[in-house]
Amino acid sequence: MLLTGGTTPWKYLNTEPVKKYPVLSDRLSCDVLVVGGGISGALMAYVLSVQGVDAILLEKSRVCEGSTSANTGLLQISNDCPLSNLIQHFGEDRGTAFYMMCRNAIRRLTEIANTLSRDSGLISRSSLYYASNPQDIGLIRHEYDLLKRKGFDVQYWNRDDVKAKFPFSKEAAIYTRGDAEVNPYRLGHHLLQDAGDQGLRIYENSEVKETRYTHNDVTVMTDQGSVSAKHVIWATGYSTQEWKPDYQVDLLNTYAIMTEPVHDLSSWYERALIWETDRPYLYFRTTPDRRIMAGGLDEPLPPSGKPEEYAEPRSQRLLNEIHKLFPTMTDLKMACSWAGVFASTKDGIPLIGRHPQYPHSYFIEVYGGNGMVYSMIAADLLAETIAGREPEELKWFSLRRPIDLNFT
Repeated sequence: MLLTGGTTPWKYLNTEPVKKYPVLSDRLSCDVLVVGGGISGALMAYVLSVQGVDAILLEKSRVCEGSTSANTGLLQISNDCPLSNLIQHFGEDRGTAFYMMCRNAIRRLTEIANTLSRDSGLISRSSLYYASNPQDIGLIRHEYDLLKRKGFDVQYWNRDDVKAKFPFSKEAAIYTRGDAEVNPYRLGHHLLQDAGDQGLRIYENSEVKETRYTHNDVTVMTDQGSVSAKHVIWATGYSTQEWKPDYQVDLLNTYAIMTEPVHDLSSWYERALIWETDRPYLYFRTTPDRRIMAGGLDEPLPPSGKPEEYAEPRSQRLLNEIHKLFPTMTDLKMACSWAGVFASTKDGIPLIGRHPQYPHSYFIEVYGGNGMVYSMIAADLLAETIAGREPEELKWFSLRRPIDLNFT
């Protein structure tokens, strides 16, 4: 599966030397094998290394070169699925607890980023979530009331409030504090470098070709070597759907752009993350060097299988959407644009945990617009599980849970 097309932003901006890792060419063993070297695998491996677990990570190409390099790096408490919908579907306690897990995951990511030996560009931000049309004012108000009642740091903004802070007006919005932005490509590399310093063994260009299960362990074979492990954690991202399709998952194509540096961002209040109630939604953020990212326009995968097939007109539309919100930014120029495969689950909750057909194995399938936050949740849940302290919450994310196909 071709995951991305076009020029992805973080490789475009990267000026740091990228560490290279060897190809697996030996027969090795470990307690935990992590398959997949994107941000999900990097977080999982880092948490294990901090806990002193004997672990190996295998990546089929280069670490952080797949969807992680295309990830726009928004870390948000609120999800593609509003809290009100989650409560309606899962009940008040579980729906609220999931949002609290997301809030705690952002705090945890921030703590980890601050302890790494290199800067990963994680910056605390607020978010503006606006009503895309007047019909959504009630939705915004109801969502705000729920979030406020549950203790989240939110404000309700009417049209005048939005207009006082931004050069555009929207009928209603929720302003949330406690979110963040990050450079996922840099974060992933730095997690792996620090984990490697703590004993994690990392191998690139080492694709798993065969897997053998026994009563006690799992052995995976690559072209030149093998690894036997007590546990395997599959963090293979969207490509997991090629060999283990999940009935809960929809695959889509999504688009994004990044501008050249903008001379004046003073009209962008607090450099907040911006998104909307429409589905699929548009979203916007800035970068530390004063660029703007915009993304969205999710649609079915192109028949050709090439994510960038329709990228040119979609990219121009995204640039126009920035102009609509910030009409005084007359110097906007596109630096790069890209398209990529994107997955979501039908109930808005990631897939994390065991699968009955894969012994001694765990899966991290953090599909949805909040994937990095879900990755942090998954890393902590699975690290506890492997240590023999399985959290009660893990069953919420079961790969075999029933799905209401009418749920939105």
